[in-house]
Amino acid sequence: QVRLVESGGGLVQPGESLRLSCAASGFTISSYAMAWYRQAPGKERELVANIHSVGITRYGDSVKGRFTISRDNAENSAYLQMNSLRPEDTAVYYCNAGLGRYNVWGQGTQVTVSS
Repeated sequence: QVRLVESGGGLVQPGESLRLSCAASGFTISSYAMAWYRQAPGKERELVANIHSVGITRYGDSVKGRFTISRDNAENSAYLQMNSLRPEDTAVYYCNAGLGRYNVWGQGTQVTVSS
């Protein structure tokens, strides 16, 4: 069964850090572009960051300089290191694996930034 499972979300205070993990099963991510999206209540889902199979990365403007996406093909996983978190980063974070028109989505993990 093809699956992506996110973990690492939680409640943190502004300025703190979290590291999200995305574990793939049922397929090998090495040829896939991996991405993190997020969706806040009442807002559309937006791209946070992606990393291509060759390692090229791209970030949304609101997270540049604070978040870092990475992948470990040997572990069949992707990660999102989030530093200097802000209340506006509060959202459900989703992992995505894409290859052409084929996409796999995880179930999401909640990140809440609040004092």
